[in-house]
Formats: sequence, structure tokens, C-alpha cells
Amino acid sequence: MIKTLRIKDFIIIDELEIEFGSGFNVITGETGAGKSIMINAIDLAFGARASKELVKTGKTKAVIELTLNLKESLPQNIIDDYAIEDYGNELIISREITESGSRSRVNGALVTQDLIKTLREMLIDIHSQHMTYTYIQPKHHIKLLDSYGDENHKTALEHYRDLYRTYTQVVKKLEELSNKSQLDEQQIEFLKFQIDEIESAQIEDLEEDKKLEEELNVLANAEKLKELTYCAYWTLYGDDGCILDALGKVKANVSKAAETDNALCDYESDLINAQETLREISSNLRNYAESMELDEQRMDEVTQRIDVLEKLKRKYGSTLEHVMESYEKFTKEYNSIEFSQDEINDLEQQKLELLEKMKSATAVLTSSRKQLSEHLGSVMTKQLEKLDMPKVRFEISITPCDYCLNGCDNVEFLISTNVSEEPKPLAKIASGGEISRVMLAIKTIFAKADNIDTIIFDEIDTGISGNACQAVAQTISELAKSHQIISITHQPIIAAKSDRHFYVAKTQDEQTTVKVYNLNEENKIKAIAMLAAGEITEDSIKFAKQLING
Repeated sequence: MIKTLRIKDFIIIDELEIEFGSGFNVITGETGAGKSIMINAIDLAFGARASKELVKTGKTKAVIELTLNLKESLPQNIIDDYAIEDYGNELIISREITESGSRSRVNGALVTQDLIKTLREMLIDIHSQHMTYTYIQPKHHIKLLDSYGDENHKTALEHYRDLYRTYTQVVKKLEELSNKSQLDEQQIEFLKFQIDEIESAQIEDLEEDKKLEEELNVLANAEKLKELTYCAYWTLYGDDGCILDALGKVKANVSKAAETDNALCDYESDLINAQETLREISSNLRNYAESMELDEQRMDEVTQRIDVLEKLKRKYGSTLEHVMESYEKFTKEYNSIEFSQDEINDLEQQKLELLEKMKSATAVLTSSRKQLSEHLGSVMTKQLEKLDMPKVRFEISITPCDYCLNGCDNVEFLISTNVSEEPKPLAKIASGGEISRVMLAIKTIFAKADNIDTIIFDEIDTGISGNACQAVAQTISELAKSHQIISITHQPIIAAKSDRHFYVAKTQDEQTTVKVYNLNEENKIKAIAMLAAGEITEDSIKFAKQLING
């Protein structure tokens, strides 16, 4: 359940902290005081869409933090996968909203919205006016019916869905093969030409073009290179007074000097090494110069090879790497076209077999749904009767449709609130009060079927009064014995049933201020008296006490 809600710089709220309790928590206040902001804040903490407009004017960020008490600690796989610190039965969810975006944390660790969505499904059910609209739309009824099923029903649904996903993959593959089989011969031949052209070049080194350019540059400058390297050799070793002769004299002088001063021995050693190095360099330069000859045949070979590679680069990519990527693409496309009829036949056979399996799976699923619909329809009817709809009939229509992810059933909730009328689609109910009670009945029934601990109602009492209001109050009060309920209400009868009463007040002086008060018994009586009569009088106080004690 939600233990505390902390809000800072959110919409018109500077800073606020609310401590909720178990059972029935009710929120009242004047219209426009900011009651729904509390629900919106909880919704945002659990992943609702955020925008920078939610940050209070003049502030840089809004922060919402929820502390929850869990029935049991988070599953170990969630703790491990998201590196969340284990606080035992306590969970802290926070969301920070800035101009550039938002981020969520769980027990201090940054987490993805996927995890927040998972936690929302595990821990809380927020029923807003938007949710009412969603629930009355027929496309959502099949999901509601399936969620009411037991493990056997859910297993049957997943078994069918696995078959359907495989079926759609087979159908998609068949379509691809059929489309490619219709390519004309000219397209196939053009692909083959491109593949053969690249293959004939026998590219094994993706740097070959660069290496050939370097080789061509050397071949074109063979005479110049020969002259330069031979001159270098001659200067080092060939001439009288060459560098090596001069270095020999230097070495001889240093050697004699080293006989007198041992400190010069290292220099002598360095000079010997220098001589050896220069001899090796001079020898290599001579060999290079002697080997360097103008090879016109090799120049032609290199030039022709470069032309081949450049042509390929112009057609298939700016580099040899891109050329080979094109080759891979062409080959893959060509191979995919060169399929066998056996492959199509195999896929057609798979499709037929899957259709048979899907037919059996949907028969099981439809049968299970019909049983569920009878039971849920009966339970809903009884629950609605408790909500002051004595002549109500709630039925669930199941009709066939084409195969889809949910099977081959159309599911729609039907209701009749008058004895003389046949059940009609829920979406066509005219009375807002009837819609509110249907939604409460759905929430009550499904809350008992799942493990969600907290249910939030944003004005579930819309359009009801009198006996209907008393029935709604009683139903919420009963539900609060097993669940934490947080509800905004304008009905004194409902507010009187609360275990904890919060009053939202807004003042506007130089700036707007919102405060939330946790009312004691005396102030709760006054708040309910105000809801009932619009003013606090002796009669309204007496009436409020009767509601609370009655």
C-alpha cells in the first residue's frame, strides 16, 4: 500500500507530504482546489506521461516520491536485473521532471519505464475518468474477461498465442517468397552480372587499391629513386673521405683518448655501434639502388589492376570494403530468389498444420471464455444489484471473428437496467451514474481476483445520489477491508465511510498555495457537514454525525 506521497514544485504545489493509511482514504475539497493533482502525482510516479509544463512556474524541476509498504519484498530477479537495493517490505519510487525530460528511481537506483510499468501492474490500480472511457469500449472487454480467468485459461491463451505468432511468421515468409518468385528474368540476370563482375576481380585484400597506388608511385619514380639511394650509399661508403672513413678517424682519436681517460670508453663503444649501423644502412641502400630498375611490364599490370578496382568502386562503393558489402547484399538477394519450390511447399504444409492446431486451440479458448462469461456475468449482476440496480442484467456476448492474437472471439459487455429492455452494449449506456456503478462493480470483482493492494478512484461517484450513493459507499467500505482505497469524492455519504479523511484547500494571495489537512474526528464532521449542506449549521453537523455513525 502507499504509505506516503511527497510532492515538490509540481503544478501549483510548492511542497507537500501526505501520509496515507490502510483501509479507506478519502480526499475532499472545493472544486478546483487541487484534489486531482494528488492522483495525477501518483499516476506520474507509476509511469504516466510527463511534460515540462508540470513543473511549477519559476522552478527547474518537479519531484514526486512514493513510499510503499509491500506485502512481501520485490522478486529477486527484479532486484538483480536492475541493481536495486533491497529495502525488504519498503519500496521508494520517485520521479523527477525537468524541462529536458524525466527520470525514475526505485530505492535510489535509476530504472527504465518498463520496470515502472511492471511495478504499476503489480501494485496499484488507478481508475480515472479516462479509464472509465477505456473500459466501456468493446475492444478492451476481451482483455478484461481473460484477466478474470484462472491459470488453466491463461495457459490456453498463451498456447494459442504461440501458435498464432508462428503462423504469422510462416504467412509472412510465404508472402516474401511469392513476391520474389515474381521477379522477372532480367532482374535476376542483372543481379548475376553484378555478382560475377565483383567475383571476377578476386578481391582478397580490402587495402589492395591503396597498396597498388603506393607501388605504382615507386615504379613511376624508379630512376629517381635509384639515383638518390646510390648517391646516399656513395656518400656513406664509396667516396674517398666518405662519412664512414671520417667516422673511423673519429673513432681512432676517441680510442686513443680513452686509453688516458676511461670516461671516454662509452663514447668509443657508441662510435663502434654507429659504424656498424651505417655500414648496414649503406649496404641496404646499395642493394636497393641496384635492384631498382624501370619495370614497364609491372607498371602496366599495376595500372590495369587499379583501373579494374576503380571501376568497381565507381559502381558499387567508394572503397573496396563498400564494394564487398554490395557483393554480400547482391549474393543474399540472389540466393533468396533462387529458392526451391520445395521450400514453398513446406511452408504451405506448415501453414495448414498450424491452422488445424489453432482451430483446436481456439475451440478450447472459446469454450473457456463462455464459461467465464457466464460466471462473470452472474457475479457482475449480483454486484450491480448491491449498487442499487435491482433490475439489472449483465451479460457478455461472444461472437466469432477472424483469427487474431486474442483468438477468434469478439467479446462485448452488455447491460440492461430495465426489465422491459434487452441487454445492449455497455458503450451505449446513457446514465453517468450507471456507468460509475458498473466501473465500481468491475473494480470490486477484479480487485478480489488479483494481488493488487491499492485501488485509487478519481470521482467514481459521478452522477449518483440517494440510495445509489449509499450502496456505492457500502461497496467501497467493504472493499477497503481487504485493500487500500484512495478516493476523491463529492458525496458526504461516501466520505463518511472513510478511515482517513484528507481535505484539500487552496488559497490565492500573491501566489497560489495548496495545503492538505489530515482531519481529526471533529474536523471530519465539519467537512462532511459542508459537503452535505454547503455550510456548517447545527442541522448539517447533526446530519454529518448520523452519516458517520450510521
